[in-house]
Amino acid sequence: MVMASVIQKIIPHYSFARWLLCSGSLQWYRHPTEEDLRLLAGKQRGKSKKDRKYNGHIENKPLTIPKDIDLHLETKSVTERDTIALHYFPEYQWLVDFTAAATVVYVVTEAYCSIMKPSQEMNISVVWCLLVLAFAVKILFSLTAHYFIVEDGGERSVCVTFGFFFFVKAMVILIVTESYLEFGLESGFSNFSESAMQFLEKQGLESRGPVSKLTFKLFLAVLCSLIGAFLTFPGLRLAQMHLDALNLATEKITQTLLHINFLAPLLMVLLWVKPITKDYIMNPPLGKESIPLMSEDTFDTMRLWIIILLCALRLAMMRSHLQAYLNLAQKCMDQMKKEAGRISTIDLQKMVARVFYYLCVIALQYVAPLVMVLHTTLLLKTLGNYSWGIYPESNSDTAVENNPLPSSLYSESPSVNGKMKVTVVQITMALGSLKNIFTPLLFRGLLSFLTWWIAACLFSTSLFGLFYHQYLTVA
Repeated sequence: MVMASVIQKIIPHYSFARWLLCSGSLQWYRHPTEEDLRLLAGKQRGKSKKDRKYNGHIENKPLTIPKDIDLHLETKSVTERDTIALHYFPEYQWLVDFTAAATVVYVVTEAYCSIMKPSQEMNISVVWCLLVLAFAVKILFSLTAHYFIVEDGGERSVCVTFGFFFFVKAMVILIVTESYLEFGLESGFSNFSESAMQFLEKQGLESRGPVSKLTFKLFLAVLCSLIGAFLTFPGLRLAQMHLDALNLATEKITQTLLHINFLAPLLMVLLWVKPITKDYIMNPPLGKESIPLMSEDTFDTMRLWIIILLCALRLAMMRSHLQAYLNLAQKCMDQMKKEAGRISTIDLQKMVARVFYYLCVIALQYVAPLVMVLHTTLLLKTLGNYSWGIYPESNSDTAVENNPLPSSLYSESPSVNGKMKVTVVQITMALGSLKNIFTPLLFRGLLSFLTWWIAACLFSTSLFGLFYHQYLTVA
């Protein structure tokens, strides 16, 4: 409730989302006015005798100018007033600010849990992380839905193609054994099925399990195909911004950071490939004797920290990518000057203005995958019962014992207070039984797979976009 009040009162005045855009480092190109284009073309405003008259209506003849006109676009820093006209700015501001607030709640909650070590309290940060993921998926869904509204666009075919591609890819990945990809899905699902069967047997119900393994993996494959379709155009756009940002970067350190930022999803993917990372760290080939460099719990903690550091790097490189996108206006102008013919002033103004008006759409395509990876990782730490310490203590995954109802509650005469006590105890036991069903072992497998899959989808689409913009567009 405290953080909700902060969001309501403070964020309208101090917004992290507005600071990312309006701190003065981003420069956008203003479209030229019609008068500026008339002066450059050496034309004056049309006379009445040059106007065409049809059915009593006077229509001005559209003004055209040569494409190779000597036009220099004026730059301006992005201000808060400029963001009012931007498409999807409210959605962008809400997602970024709510994510920042949820991250603060998570940090405070983790600090409280590490100090006080509560046993029976619910971790409220889980709810905040789930809300962040819900908002991110909802925004990506709304952005993808626009591609299906356009009738003549090819974006719809691209989304459908990548959706089917990722569905097949997910089915293949789910077949791979745990010796290559150590998600823990098999052990987590087996633990979930056994716990659910025991729970149903205690309730007097006969069941072979809540869901079969084939149905479970089919549901995951469908979910993965949807995530892949949502991340298609964010990945393609990231590849184009990466190439443009590399052309703008002059310092070696900036170029190195841009390369690391682009390869960050690949690094996340390799963290779960057992023969490449874990086997070499747990059993390094150092001669006849193999001495583990770290324990398995320490490796799991290091994996979480690496993902968070890569997410922080991607956030730090956000302005470089957005500036590379804004420079598309000047890039389009330079490309137009190489062409022959004429262009209307309205088309030229739309070509320049369109870049800035869709800035928040590009920002959402950049931020939403980052938010999904970050908060899926945070959920993996909390629900998977991991630790932030480099040398964490061994986590016990033992199930919580179900304490039977006190016999005194049944021996007493039925009264209102007695019935209320029985109800409270029954609810407590039901919640305890749910904890025994949805164990940390299940969440480790499921959230590890989802974190890995989001990074894999983003890298696959970015790699395809890099190949497309580097070779196919030039050809």
